[in-house]
This record gives sequence, C-alpha cells and structure tokens, in this order.
Amino acid sequence: MRIMLKDGSVKEYGQPMSAYEIAADISEGLARVACAAWVDGKVVDLRTVIDKDCELSILTANDQEGLRVIRHTASHVLAEAVKRLFPEAKLAIGPSIDTGYYYDFEHAPFSREDLDKLEGEMKKIIKEGRKLEKFTLPREEAIKFMEEKKEPYKVELIRDLPEDAEISFYSQGDFVDLCAGPHLMSTKGIKAFKLTSSSGAYWRGKSENAMLQRIYGTAFNKKEELAEYLEYLDNIKNRDHNKLGREMELFTTVDVIGQGLPLLMPKGTKMVQTLQRWIEDLEDNEWGYVRTKTPLMAKSDLYKISGHWDHYKDGMFVLGDEDKDKEVFALRPMTCPFQYYVYKATQHSYRDLPIRYGETSTLFRNEDSGEMHGLTRVRQFTISEGHLIVRPDQMVEEFKGCIALAKHVMTTLGLQDDITWHLSKWDPDNKEKYIGEPEVWNQTEQHIRDILVELELPFTEEAGEAAFYGPKVDINAKNVYGKEDTMITIQWDALLAEQFDMYYIDQNGDKVRPYIIHRTSMGCYERTLAWLIEKYAGKFPTWLCPEQVRILPISEKYAEYASKVEKELKKNGILATTDNRSEKIGYKIRETRIAKVPYMLVVGEKEEAAGLVSVRSRFEGDEGQKTLEEFISRICEEIRTKEIRRETVSE
Repeated sequence: MRIMLKDGSVKEYGQPMSAYEIAADISEGLARVACAAWVDGKVVDLRTVIDKDCELSILTANDQEGLRVIRHTASHVLAEAVKRLFPEAKLAIGPSIDTGYYYDFEHAPFSREDLDKLEGEMKKIIKEGRKLEKFTLPREEAIKFMEEKKEPYKVELIRDLPEDAEISFYSQGDFVDLCAGPHLMSTKGIKAFKLTSSSGAYWRGKSENAMLQRIYGTAFNKKEELAEYLEYLDNIKNRDHNKLGREMELFTTVDVIGQGLPLLMPKGTKMVQTLQRWIEDLEDNEWGYVRTKTPLMAKSDLYKISGHWDHYKDGMFVLGDEDKDKEVFALRPMTCPFQYYVYKATQHSYRDLPIRYGETSTLFRNEDSGEMHGLTRVRQFTISEGHLIVRPDQMVEEFKGCIALAKHVMTTLGLQDDITWHLSKWDPDNKEKYIGEPEVWNQTEQHIRDILVELELPFTEEAGEAAFYGPKVDINAKNVYGKEDTMITIQWDALLAEQFDMYYIDQNGDKVRPYIIHRTSMGCYERTLAWLIEKYAGKFPTWLCPEQVRILPISEKYAEYASKVEKELKKNGILATTDNRSEKIGYKIRETRIAKVPYMLVVGEKEEAAGLVSVRSRFEGDEGQKTLEEFISRICEEIRTKEIRRETVSE
C-alpha cells in the first residue's frame, strides 16, 4: 500500500500497519510525541490500522487537532477521578472544546476544594500510565452494559443511535466510558492540566432537563504553555463584566427581583444615558430618523397579525389565559408592529418614502434561566431599534446606509476590530418556521449577499438563523470567554407589509406594498455596556466615563478652591467630583487610579494662588500645571470628538 505523507513523500508497505507503527517508521522521535493521525481527512487514533492507500499526517500537540486529543483524554481521566472520589456521581458527556474540555455529572455542586482533590486524583491516574483501549458492542449489548453500570445518561445517548449501530467504548484500566474517540495511547501523554471552574448545566442544554454539574478544565503539552494560559485566564476574569461591573458599581442583580433583570446603578445609568443620547441625536440629526414612543405591551391580536404569536409565543411574557380571559396581553419582544401602525395612521405617497422610524425601546424576552448571564443575556433590555419604510427601488441603498451607520457606531466605540459579519439565512428544510415563498427568501438573501460583497465586508453564511419573516445581517462580537453574541442586526423584510396591509400611493395613483428594514444602530444598551466593560477593562474613553474628573485638594484649606473648580467643570458639561476626605494626597491619588477616573486635578496653595490645576491622567501620568481654562478646553474637545486616548504610562 502507498501512504502519501504531509510533505508529499510516499511510504510503501507490504502489510497493514497501525498509524503508530508508521509514525515510528518515519522517526522514533515523531512516535514519542504523536497524539493522533489524520487519514484521508479524518482524525483517528494512532492505534488505527491502515490497510490501503491513503494520505496520512501524524498529529502532535503542535497541531490543534492533536491538542484536542490530549484534552479529550484528560476529560476521561477527570471522569475516572470523579468516579473514584464520588462513586455515586453519574456520567453524562465530556468533550474537548477550543479552550480545553469539560465533563458533566449528575452530582451536587463541586467546590474549589473538590476540584483540587480531583486534580490530585487525576495526577495519580496519569502517573499509573493506563493504556486506553477501544472496543465496540452491538447497540443492545451496549445498553445493557451501561444499565449494569447504572449510567442512565449513557443509556439515553446509546438509545438515540441507530439500531444497527456498533457502539464504541474506551477503557483505561477498570474505568470504561462510552466514546467515539480518538484518544491518546496512554494517560501518560497528559503533561500539564488544570481544572479551572465548575458550574451548572442542563442535560443536553434544555431547561426542561435535569441540572447537571459541569467541570471545566484545560490541558497542554508543556507546563509553560499551561502557566501562560492560566495567566491569560486571570486577566480575562479581571475583565469579566460580571465581576468588574459590580466592583465599579455599574450594576447589580438581586435574587428577589429575578434572573435577567439587572439593576443599573447611578454610574452605569449615566453611561447608558450618555450612549442613548448620542444614538438618538446621531440618528435624528445626521441620519434622518423620526422618533416614536409606543406601548410596552399589546393584545395578542397584534402578535397574531405579525406572526409572532405562532412563531415566537414561547419567547414572550404572556399576561392572561386565552381559555379564560376575554383579552390576553403580552409584553412586547420587539417594536416593529407598533411602528407599522404609526405608519398606517397617515396615508403616504411615494414622495414621502423612505420614512425612518427610531425608538429607544424597552423589550421583554422570556429567556431560559440557564441562558442568563450578567448584562449580555437578560429578560428586560433597552435597544436602539428602528424600522425603515421604503420603496422597493430604495431598498438596497437604505440597507447600505444602515450598515454604514452600524460601522460608524462600532468605530466610535472602538469595537470595529472585534466584530464579525454574518448573513443569517432561512432553513429551507424547515419551511414551517417561516412565512413567505422560497423565491422571496432566495432573492432577498442574494440581495444582502451582493451588498456585503460590494462593500468588501468579510462574512459567513449561517443557515437557520434568520427571523421567521426575513434574512438579516448579524454583527457579532465575542465576550472575554469567547462566547459570541449579536450586537447589531439589520434585516430585510419583504413580507410583513402584506400582513399589516401597509401601502403607499405610487406616481400612477396605485397602492403599492413598501419594503421594511428592521435594524439597530448599536443594539442592546445593556449588552453594549457589558462589551465596553470587557473591552476597556473599565478604563473607558473619557466621553463615556460616569466620572471624568476627580478634584483632589491637598488639605481642607483648599476645599473652597476645589469647589470653584468643580462648579466650573460642571458648567461646561464635565462629570466631576471632589474628594474632600481628610486623607493624604498620595492615598487619594491611588484611590482615583483604582476607580479608573481619566483625569485627576490636584489643587493646593500654588494652584489656588495662580488659578491653576495640576493635571494627572490615565494616559500620560503627571501632565503638569495648566490653567483651568486650558484644561477645560482640551477635555471638552476630547469629549466632543469622542477621542479614544491610549495610555502611554503604566500604573
């Protein structure tokens, strides 16, 4: 048989060989570091026997797929350690993931002390150097095998497989787990690992199922790589908006209020207010929007017309019982049908279009409790929502305009390098989820595709992610843990005008259906705040800061001068406070740095006598003495232009 290697060279063998034996034939050193093999596009065990011509690559820890095999094996070692220390635990699933691996168990929550004990047990298992060996069983025998081991989750997984399937298992000594592989040859191949955290997780990700306990871990080939990753984890934990936002007193949550219902504290409220006023002024004064204000709830009749009652009811908060109450209401999950009736209240001609409606909308969505996360996944949120009513011949240019506005907003916030573009399409295999004919969907998706290509925006296409009434562009970003969520949506709708009997009078006096663009210019204010916290680690651009300047009098004698400085700053729209505590100036400076305030103005005898302020900033450190007028002029320009200053000094 002929084996073509990664470098294009060919090995010939007269008998079947395992991938490991071929690796050893190539180089003993390669065999020692090999993790798995790539055979004709599929990753397989090194123990896999090759008996025909193929393309072969030997994978090591330097290959992403090789590293995944190390991590997958580490998840099995974790499972064995859990069964040793907590024999009553039930096994669920334990895959490798981009950052390491996890394993789900039916068990009481695991403490950090439990994880430390499990790490110790894992080290023992690794030191024992257990060989991992694969075997298969017919489906019914596999079910019986796992029933005897009293592993109900494994039994459920097997029952979901085809009746004629052969089920594969891996053993490492006495421990056996249901698994398709691939795995290392031995547990000794795990060189450096760490259990990083634990949390609750629903079985199969569904809230109606049992809550399991998920243990996260990671593994690397070298201790140095692990240490570097753990340092990175510490850094992102310090950026996590859930942690930092609370420390900075931007928001909080309370159990008796409920999951997904965060309380914005004064500083967080000021930031959202700044963002909201900016977006409203930007849309109204520069992009031609007119503002509406519509109810937070409506009768079910409205949502039945739009189609939301049939396609989205489970995601809504419904007030009342259809079987008992004459009228049933629901809190709104979107604003579009409300703004349609604003449009319908007046007859419009083709000359009136486009009409761009904007609204700062508070919305409600009945998210699963397991999906709640800080400010990024909530049940009540406020959004920069808008709907453009346009003639068909205006649709492409208006859609481009919505993309341009979104790009401008992201660039101003400094997030332009962190976003990805996605064309979210319908799923033609599940037509019942959507309204409209396939031809309409195909045409509108092609229009969006052409726009993204013309604008040279790199994008991926995601089938099944469209709303039930139209395809869309989703602009996504990842949080510090790599979880991706949507920031901005721009949606092409050629269908709902028909549902609501919307029309305009064309130049011939005929009634014509308009097209609609559903869009956000920034998206959800709460989610944007979360991303800003993590992006800047709390060190926001000055224009966004809830406290832009802190005045630090050297002693009580200069409190009156500090008060005059504060009044002058506030007169110019600058968010300023004064620290009048009887503390040493060095302590006040340190406290201001910890609070991440962009500027501090130190005032004492010299400053008062000359009408000056001593300026210290996050950006350049000690900037020396300046007149108050000079400082005000400069910071006002920085705020007006929304400049993002970079720090040139370390604290």
